Amino acid sequence: MAILKFRVFLEEDDTVYRDIALKHTQTFYELHQSILKGYEFDSIHEAIFFRSNDLWQRGRAISLEKYEGVEYKVEPLDMIDTIIGSEIKDTEQKFIYVYDLKKNWTFHIQLINVSKEENPKLTYPAITRKEGIGPSQYGIKSILGDKFADIEEKYDLSAIGEGFTDEGEDEGEQDDELGSEETGGEDENTF
Repeated sequence: MAILKFRVFLEEDDTVYRDIALKHTQTFYELHQSILKGYEFDSIHEAIFFRSNDLWQRGRAISLEKYEGVEYKVEPLDMIDTIIGSEIKDTEQKFIYVYDLKKNWTFHIQLINVSKEENPKLTYPAITRKEGIGPSQYGIKSILGDKFADIEEKYDLSAIGEGFTDEGEDEGEQDDELGSEETGGEDENTF
């Protein structure tokens, strides 16, 4: 049985990606679920795959359902019924994945490896590699994530105050002026 490995990366940043391995008999719906899991997105929004060429132009849609506002050139394929292996036409096959049509999260998907042997330690589909910090689906994601709330609570960072003041800024400027007056225009390189 062929194992297909895809690299799924953000349209605007190919340094953030997830590698996902699937059996060629698995469906686009299973790939869809793996992408959401890999990027820690929920599964409540619209999702569409598009066949793609080397220039990342959208071809035929593979969709959960037919959505209003999406222009379909031909009737879309059903994501639940469409087997991934049936859509592989090239050794570097590309797809475009759009999730949440309001936010328009767009991912590029490229076939990067085909293997004849299954890894007995993996349950397919499997996320085999995560590179970079994925975007937050609904806002800003901290590098620390949920851990920051624990740190803030533990050390009560809110008690520090509102922020920095401008106290002491004028003193530094005066010191610079006095320092240049004291040298009396002498060359700084003399000892």
